[in-house]
Amino acid sequence: MAGMGNNEISTRLEGKSAAIVVCWLLGNGCLFSWNSMLTIEDYYVNLFPKYHPSRVLTLVYQPFAVGTLAILAYNEAKINTRIRNMFGYILFFISTLLVLIVNSAASGEGGLGIFLAICALSGAFGVADAHVQGGMVGDLSYMQPEFIQSFLAGLAASGVLTSALRLITKAAFDHSSDGLRKGAILFFAISTFFELLCVILYAFIFPKLPIVKYYRSKAASEGSKTVSADLAAGGIRTLPGTDEENTKDPERKGNKQLLSENIDYAFDMFLIYVLTLSIFPGFLSEDTGSHSLGTWYALVLIAMYNVCDLIGRYIPLIKCLKLESRKMITIATVSRFILIPAFYFTAKFGDQGWMILLTSFLGLSNGYLTVCVLTSAPKGYKGPEQNALGNILVLFLVGGIFAGVVLDWLWLIGKGW
Repeated sequence: MAGMGNNEISTRLEGKSAAIVVCWLLGNGCLFSWNSMLTIEDYYVNLFPKYHPSRVLTLVYQPFAVGTLAILAYNEAKINTRIRNMFGYILFFISTLLVLIVNSAASGEGGLGIFLAICALSGAFGVADAHVQGGMVGDLSYMQPEFIQSFLAGLAASGVLTSALRLITKAAFDHSSDGLRKGAILFFAISTFFELLCVILYAFIFPKLPIVKYYRSKAASEGSKTVSADLAAGGIRTLPGTDEENTKDPERKGNKQLLSENIDYAFDMFLIYVLTLSIFPGFLSEDTGSHSLGTWYALVLIAMYNVCDLIGRYIPLIKCLKLESRKMITIATVSRFILIPAFYFTAKFGDQGWMILLTSFLGLSNGYLTVCVLTSAPKGYKGPEQNALGNILVLFLVGGIFAGVVLDWLWLIGKGW
């Protein structure tokens, strides 16, 4: 009997490796479109030289992301997770396709109308990101830590892949007429295809993996009402014990209580991204001076940030290198603020080698601390609480990004804008 029980559990937990791969791809899809927009900044700076696109596009994106996510996080317990995530990935696909169409129609000519269209699509990316990032982190928070780590690594990998693709497309068209535009169009065609792949993966593959069905069933048995459509997509129509007795769950902690118990983690997430976005990508794109790498310099800096961010998200998989102490995570987070004067003086007096080193550390610490916080915080809570906490932490993450983007404009003081 014990052997049969073990076999049943092992069958339920099948598909872990496949789930990790799918989580990685879905993480990629969550930021692939937006990173595509960031990575072709050289094209947009050339197309709209008067409008500071590296800063404006990010500033447009963030209010939509923060506002939408605040509403979704507040109503998390009532929102169908499947519809939320599907809406997000489909919106990513449609918006990326529209960016491709707008860039093709522009024929390499800038102008206020084209810039406003790009800004509107940047806002659409913000809405899509709020649906997907909060929804997926919340969903994966009650599953295995490796899943959320893989999803977060996918977020960073999207930056690496887009940087690599951009370097390839720039090199391919560098000496041709209209090369920047041709490279950007090819780039967004690839991005559009990838977003369509993510829609298919989330709709048809992920919900049918046995290990995913197991954890969603477990969350439903603990009172979660947000997973029913995902369970139905996985072939589970009804769950005994989840209808009447769990419609009111007196033991489920509310959002305020979860926030008060994890206020340090929430502020850690906020501070990590305030610092990162006050430097990346605006400062790295516009304020690092002229160097021997020429037009490749900003692309190399952004690529180094993305690569090191990805590496940082895998370091916590080595148990002895993962920060578990809440106090130490907060100390490490606050210590990163020494990077602000470091970047300022390096841009003023240092050479490109030092700037590349600082950018690498910025990315490494960003990825590492993000995974440490989001894998440590949900421990000890029930499924519905872990989902809610994941949404709350992502809200603070996105809030930090918004604040960082606003503060990034301070680098322009004294430069005439």
